[in-house]
Amino acid sequence: MEYVMKRLLSEVPFEDALRRTREALHSEGFGIPTEMDTQAIFRQKLLKETPPRVILGACYATVAFEALEQEPDIATLLPCNVVVRDTEEGSEVTAILPTALFTLTGQVSSDHAIAIENRLRAVLERL
Repeated sequence: MEYVMKRLLSEVPFEDALRRTREALHSEGFGIPTEMDTQAIFRQKLLKETPPRVILGACYATVAFEALEQEPDIATLLPCNVVVRDTEEGSEVTAILPTALFTLTGQVSSDHAIAIENRLRAVLERL
């Protein structure tokens, strides 16, 4: 089962890809309430070096509110993660497919997942 969508930004430096991704998320109405720099975490906690990667927790508040009203436990699946990482080919941006994620519960309308997925696809297209 496919659970992510990706966009490779050939020859785009990591920091530029990260900035562009944040801007595209904001342009599509997402907030970014969580952010995790895995390179920094692994360096600090494990003394391990890894390629740059930042996980952005994207939240579209209106849909999140409605989904939580239908199924409070869906909070364990929120926010929708968007990952920016450095690769040999350039920067890669990967986003969760909400339609795959929301199949884990039968309590939330698929319209919510489709609405968020369409916005995340638009984010990837903006890059």
